[in-house]
Amino acid sequence: MDRAGQTALAAALERMWVQFLPQTEERVAILETAAQAFAANRLSIEQHQAANAAAHKLAGVLGTFGLTRGTELARELEIMYSRENGPDPALGPRLASIAAELRAIVATRK
Repeated sequence: MDRAGQTALAAALERMWVQFLPQTEERVAILETAAQAFAANRLSIEQHQAANAAAHKLAGVLGTFGLTRGTELARELEIMYSRENGPDPALGPRLASIAAELRAIVATRK
């Protein structure tokens, strides 16, 4: 791809990032809320399912924007939340840590 094509692609990706940023931030918020509920032993089935879906969607979208670390973290959460009975109780602190790191990754991409 020539320089003009690369510039056009970068501009298009930036427009898409701005367009999808509110949804991305909402998905991170879902993960943060789920981690807090899990820590308080109050993770509802709805929160569990929402966290799994949010992690899955983030894993795909963050990679599109070159945020490889974000994709890796979101996949890790997706695996944790894919368990029928929720994440392993020993992983509670990790849920919050990953959600916080995802928040930082999204914030620095702005």
